[in-house]
Amino acid sequence: MYTANSKRYDTMKYNRCGQSGLLLPAVSLGLWHNFGDNSDYENMKAMCFTAFDNGITHFDLANNYGPSEGAAEINFGKILREELAPYRDEMIISTKAGYYMWPGPYGDWGSRKYLISSLDQSLKRMGIEYVDIFYHHRMDPNTPLEETMEALDQIVRSGKALYVGISNYDGPTLEKATAILKELKTPFIINQNRYNIFDRTIEKNGLKEKAKELGKGIICFSPLEQGLLTDRYLNGIPEDSRIRTDGRFLKESQLDDHKLECIRALNEIAKRRGQTLAEMALAWNLKDDYITSVIIGASKPSQILDNVKAIENTVFTEEEIKEIDKYSI
Repeated sequence: MYTANSKRYDTMKYNRCGQSGLLLPAVSLGLWHNFGDNSDYENMKAMCFTAFDNGITHFDLANNYGPSEGAAEINFGKILREELAPYRDEMIISTKAGYYMWPGPYGDWGSRKYLISSLDQSLKRMGIEYVDIFYHHRMDPNTPLEETMEALDQIVRSGKALYVGISNYDGPTLEKATAILKELKTPFIINQNRYNIFDRTIEKNGLKEKAKELGKGIICFSPLEQGLLTDRYLNGIPEDSRIRTDGRFLKESQLDDHKLECIRALNEIAKRRGQTLAEMALAWNLKDDYITSVIIGASKPSQILDNVKAIENTVFTEEEIKEIDKYSI
C-alpha cells in the first residue's frame, strides 16, 4: 500500500479558485492521455504517486478519456481504491460530460438526461460517491442553457458533486451561465479552457477577463500545446513523437518552418530565465492571478517532476512578456 510523502505540501503553491473557499494546486494532473486501455498500469500508478508526493492534489478526468471511453476513470478508480483511498479527503477529483460517450440521442451534448446519467456512470467507474468538481464539457447550441445549468444544480444538490464548472465556453455564455447559477445558488467556481502561449482564444473571446470580473477561477488544459512548447521539437519531429504516433490531436502541419522558428526563439528566452521551455510555458500561464491552475499531462513520472519546477519562477519582466508575445503567432 502506498504511503504519501510527509513533505508533500512544503513546496506546491495553492491558489484560491475565484471567490470560492476551494484552493487548487498551481499544477494539476490531467488523465486525458496515458491512462487508457493501451497504457501500462504500473506507470499510471507511479505518475499518480509522483504527483501526489509533490503536492498535486487535483486529478482531472472526463467521461470519455481513454481509449476506450471511460478507461481512464476505471484505471484511476482502481488506483484510488487500492492505493490512494486513505487520502481521498486530501484530493480534488474532477470529471466532465459534454462530448460523445454512447450511441443514441442521450449520450452527447448537454441535456439533463445526459449529464446526470453520465456522472452516475463516472462515479461507478471510479468507485466513489461524489466528485469534487463536475464540468459541462462544451457549449450545446441546441439545449437551452437553463436546462444544462439546472442539471448542474441538481447534481450538487443530490450530493454527487461539491462544486460545478464549465469547460470550453466563451465569455458571453459564461456570463449567462453565471447569472442562472447565481440565482439557483449553485457553487459554480471554475472554467476549464485551452490556453497557452500559442493559443490565446480565451483572450479573444472574452472569457479570461469575464471570469476575473465574475469571480470565477480558470484552469488551463494543453498549456504546452500538445508538446510543442517543450524542447522535444527543437530539432524537428522525432519518430516517436505524438505527431508521428497519434495524429488525432497534433498534426505535422502545425509544425511548419515559422512555428519551429518561434519555438526556438521562445527556448532562448527560457534559457535566459534559467528555465526549460516547458517550465517557462507553464510559468507564463501562472504569471498573474487570472489563472488558478494548469493541467499537465505526462507519459512518465519524470515529466511531472520537471513540470512542477515551473512554480519556482512565475515572475516575468515587461520586456519578456513583449518578446514572448512577438513569437506567439
